[in-house]
Amino acid sequence: MATLAYTPAASVHQPAAATTRLQSIDALRGLVMVIMLLDHVRETWFLYMAVGDPVDARTIMPALFFTRITSTLCAPIFVALTGLSAYLYGQRHSRAETSRFLLSRGAFLVLLELTLVNFSWRAELVPHFVFLQVIWAIGLCMIILAALIHLSARAILAIGLVLVAGHNLLDGITFPADHPLFVPWAVIHERSQIALAGTVIKFNYPILPWIGVICLGWSAGGWFTKLTPEDRRRTLRRTGAAMIIGFIILRALNIYGDAPWFVVPGEPIRTVMSFLALTKYPPSLLFLLPTLGVGLILLAAFERANDARPTHWLAVMGGAPMFFYLFHLYLLRILYLSARAIWGTNHGDIFGVDSLAWVWVWYLGLIVPLYFPTRWFSNLKKRRKDIWWLKYL
Repeated sequence: MATLAYTPAASVHQPAAATTRLQSIDALRGLVMVIMLLDHVRETWFLYMAVGDPVDARTIMPALFFTRITSTLCAPIFVALTGLSAYLYGQRHSRAETSRFLLSRGAFLVLLELTLVNFSWRAELVPHFVFLQVIWAIGLCMIILAALIHLSARAILAIGLVLVAGHNLLDGITFPADHPLFVPWAVIHERSQIALAGTVIKFNYPILPWIGVICLGWSAGGWFTKLTPEDRRRTLRRTGAAMIIGFIILRALNIYGDAPWFVVPGEPIRTVMSFLALTKYPPSLLFLLPTLGVGLILLAAFERANDARPTHWLAVMGGAPMFFYLFHLYLLRILYLSARAIWGTNHGDIFGVDSLAWVWVWYLGLIVPLYFPTRWFSNLKKRRKDIWWLKYL
């Protein structure tokens, strides 16, 4: 996604100009990509584990639970940043140009999900399974946002708030597989799957709440064009803290926003796990409140630490997110196939490591090697403005 970013040239007493990339946004996006890498390493190397639900507080081992919980920040923050970046893109383009870009970029992401992304997971020329996941959801949300930006700012904010806060009221609505609304409802709200010409298509990311998230990201854009950096950081921190406090209160009340949590007698760690086990598919209100709240606080922190080296390093990763995404998926697939060729299969017909510690070892060992090709591509995007398709990566 083309983004804008704050540079040291901007006065600390003025709102960010909509002419350069905001490094804090790229840095937060880069942090999300680095966190996402951990979850994908886990999935690549832990395929042999019979894990139905990695956040099942009753059965999952705590170390795996909290490793998985870390990655819950990724999708909400990335979708919100997509909306924010779209707003900033629109500050130096006409509404029609912004709408066309969102439409074409969204269609491009949907195509990527159906082709390169799906192939990276299973390496099947004729796929038996097609998983419509986060790239698919972001693509559809961008297409929908392309239409919504022609509404007023208040209308977009209202749509975002209603969808994020109210979509759980629809949880009780389901349709049987032979109903004409089954597939549309699977795309919109209920995680389901269909069989089509011998291929199983699974709708992992129903888009209704994600539309709300991208609208809220767009609505936050005014903080970056109308507020001074100091006021913006204060607003980000306060709003993020309010969302986290709201989550704690609603979760403690156990009345709305997700499946109820429970007390596990004699096992306080599993009681905590139950409190933190939230629904991602689709993301519940209680899933989105803390993840987006933490994202706002992190964004404020990156704004304050704009000149720090870690901020710059992460901004490099976040400056070419789609390149990083595709590159790391194919690298993980190559590493997995290489490991299986060297050591053979040890869990049925697959290879897998024996402990979560090895997942962390592989994860930490891959961060730096992934940085350098991403930096190369990020610099290429900056140099070659004449290559139009680079902006889509």
